[in-house]
Amino acid sequence: MTVTRTVRPPDTAGGDHCGRLLDALERFRAEQAAVAERWGARLAAALSAGGRLLAAGNGGSAAQAQHLTAELVGRYREDRAPFSAIALHSDTSSCTAIVNDYGPDELFARQVRAHARPGDVLILLSTSGASPNLLAAAAAGRASAARVWSLTGPAPNPLAEAGDETLCVAAGTTATVQELHLVAVHMMCAAFDAALVPGGP
Repeated sequence: MTVTRTVRPPDTAGGDHCGRLLDALERFRAEQAAVAERWGARLAAALSAGGRLLAAGNGGSAAQAQHLTAELVGRYREDRAPFSAIALHSDTSSCTAIVNDYGPDELFARQVRAHARPGDVLILLSTSGASPNLLAAAAAGRASAARVWSLTGPAPNPLAEAGDETLCVAAGTTATVQELHLVAVHMMCAAFDAALVPGGP
């Protein structure tokens, strides 16, 4: 398992939002931007070979997960073929049935067990890195032989330890972590498109 270690910064909830974001963005650019680009290129190889992306998160992180899958099924910048990418929270009937019948911790894990295959990639997004349903999904992903990548807030956190690789964003507020997760998503998409073989899928 590869874990990018960062020092948890102080919680600076007050003050200048843009200033906090700029400070965190500079740290992200220096410490984690290359990870996002590497993930995008590796995701292109996996999906071009017939794999799929499964993505999950809670709340704002669910929106980020769906943003990522939309860019792959649709397009990021230039027109290209669609790729298989599923945001696990978006099937409301499955989600509500699973939570009702099996409890909230199984929300994503049961879907991972249904959909994940060797060669697939599971990306889990969490600002805290402590959500029980994402930790259960990580375990299910590894049991299914999918590659499990965690996009979290500051390390250490449980989700960073639960996957195969992690990108931990060093920021003192949930909002700033989410903003940098979006930067990571867009960098992954740009690297994904750049890595596609011309004339391929």
